[in-house]
Amino acid sequence: MPRREKVMRMSVELPLWRALTGYRVLTMLYAIGLCATAYDQFVRPWIAIAYYVVLAGWTLATLPRVANAASCTKRFLAADLTIALTGILLTPLADNHHRIVEGGPTLPSIWTAGSVLAFAIKGGWRWAALASTLVAVANLIERGRPARDTVHNVILVWVAAIAIGYVVEVARASERTLARALEIEAATRERERLARDIHDGVLQVLAMVQRRGAVIGGEAAELGRMAGEQEVALRTLVSGGLVPVPRASEDPAEGAVVRAVDEPDDTGGPVDLRSLLAPFAGARVSLAEPGAPVPLPPGAARELAAAVGAALDNVRRHAGEEARAWILVEDEPDEVVVTVRDDGPGIPEGRLAQAEGEGRLGVALSIRGRLRDLGGSAELLSTPGQGTEVELKVPKDHKDRRVSRGKADRR
Repeated sequence: MPRREKVMRMSVELPLWRALTGYRVLTMLYAIGLCATAYDQFVRPWIAIAYYVVLAGWTLATLPRVANAASCTKRFLAADLTIALTGILLTPLADNHHRIVEGGPTLPSIWTAGSVLAFAIKGGWRWAALASTLVAVANLIERGRPARDTVHNVILVWVAAIAIGYVVEVARASERTLARALEIEAATRERERLARDIHDGVLQVLAMVQRRGAVIGGEAAELGRMAGEQEVALRTLVSGGLVPVPRASEDPAEGAVVRAVDEPDDTGGPVDLRSLLAPFAGARVSLAEPGAPVPLPPGAARELAAAVGAALDNVRRHAGEEARAWILVEDEPDEVVVTVRDDGPGIPEGRLAQAEGEGRLGVALSIRGRLRDLGGSAELLSTPGQGTEVELKVPKDHKDRRVSRGKADRR
């Protein structure tokens, strides 16, 4: 069946860039408004007007530049900071000296902070420290002396910019860690799915070839021995560590990107579970089911039926071909319960943990793994000499817990 590729985009930076875009426009209007209210106090108003024309044109023309980290290049940051510094240094030429001494605003006013914040979001606290230091020097030159209010404003911008830059760096590190964790989870889920399929098919065939070869003897015995070696090697591979996964591709503009292969699309309507369990019924397998359909989503119905098949395989392998088995289907209001019971010798205490340690993952993956992915559970009860009972539960409103859970496609 065709598989879908899930793409999850995560970025803590995008809201910051959007906020910065709005901040630049609002502070540009604020600076122009300050000039308009004190226009008659300027000694050379034409310098202020010329600067505000440049500031307004630059701010509006460069809005796409502060939309994301990729567009906000080093050259743009340098030019943007130059315009802010130029406005600060032009203030003594345009404004009244008395207003400057009294602590009047510079020509760009608080628009300058937007330029510094762009440095912080783009490059972290080190870039923010550099930009805010240059702004501090320009403010001290403009004022002519380190007045109290000037020093206060300089320290405020310096601390705020460095703090924001540090927070951005921490957020980026957390984002990369989360992306890596999702990659590992995706690889683990895929490895478990493949392991279930291998256990349900390839491993059982190899085990059968080994047994039959030992019975027949001759060249068949050698073939059986080789099949046994391959079974052990394959079990070791299936139960081994995580498979390597590629690093998440990272686009500064879009955030970390995690790609994972999901299960087949369940676009069809509900499936009657009874129709999937009916083929299991036979001379030694009895099926008891409700008289009405037992609807489940296609994916959940297939996985539940596969888990039942794995439980019956375990009955044949461990209880013998002559063992009898019973399948009971119960359609509860919130969940579907399927019980598989046999009259075999039962499972000795501690045998399941030993089998899992040896790489025999029939119960761990083919049964419990499938139900866990569906948000359900698998309980195994066994008494030596009295058979084994496996109870499988699947919620009707299940949500697939694979890597695509939540389907949060963050863009």
